[in-house]
Amino acid sequence: MSTTQQPALADPASTHAVVVGGGTMGADVAVVLARALCRTTVVEPDATRAAALPARVAGSLAAGGCADAAARVQAAANLDAVDWNSVGLVIECIPERLDLKQALFAELERRAPAHAILASNSSSFPISAIGQGLATRGRMLGLHFFMPAHLVPLVEVVLCEASEMPCADALIAFMRRCGMVPVKVRKDLPGFLANRLQHALSREAFDLIDRGIASPEDVDAAVRFGFGFRFLAAGPVLQRDHAGIDVHAAAGATMYPSFCNSDHPARCLAERAQDGRHGMKTGQGFYEWTPESIAAERARYDRLLRAGLALIADELPPVEP
Repeated sequence: MSTTQQPALADPASTHAVVVGGGTMGADVAVVLARALCRTTVVEPDATRAAALPARVAGSLAAGGCADAAARVQAAANLDAVDWNSVGLVIECIPERLDLKQALFAELERRAPAHAILASNSSSFPISAIGQGLATRGRMLGLHFFMPAHLVPLVEVVLCEASEMPCADALIAFMRRCGMVPVKVRKDLPGFLANRLQHALSREAFDLIDRGIASPEDVDAAVRFGFGFRFLAAGPVLQRDHAGIDVHAAAGATMYPSFCNSDHPARCLAERAQDGRHGMKTGQGFYEWTPESIAAERARYDRLLRAGLALIADELPPVEP
């Protein structure tokens, strides 16, 4: 029997959403909501992050041609400062610690109206674990964005065994009206949908590096300028119809037995994780980084993502404020 009131998510312009956590991901999620004219409150207790939030949100909205929407975003220093009676959606974007998320959702269950959907952007913890033991788990869903959230259209709506389908469907419709491409993940497996696909590719890629078959640079080139280039036009399932399912099945029968099937990360990853070569944030990963090269790379990356968005613009849901 349902324990959740019918979700009241309507058009974004008439919805009040709360984003808990004003770091990089939380700020970008606020941009997604605000550009659809959703009234958005970002809860961020850290004074430094809170002070940086308005400029970051305004800059991202201006870059997307939605400068006026910045007025739809307001900051709150804590949960007590939120007008909870008007809230229809909460999106959690706090650090990846299960105990913190569980404590937050217990608070949200108490504070948010019974019809409000409670969602977590966690990429590590399933919503079943975050909401464990709570009375209104039916309205709790994973809502997993991909960095940068305001440029990558995909968002995963993830159900656990207690999640109620009307809540999932309402959230999917809402995110589509925000101009996103939502996909429904019917079980909160580790990695959900997209990260499982991504890590399956990565396992083979880093195994090829470990075995000396290809360099990191050549692995990146093979994906970006080879089959990955086609993914903008068609995913792996549609690609099979383009290429011929019989051809794919025959190729798979030849290759699958030789694929990496390890249950632990490749040596080249594990070594870097252990010795501090963590990528841009430490100045070295598979590539070497300086502050100047990091700034240039991030600018290049964002520019290409925006160019990709322009190419597929007519296939994306329109923002419907």
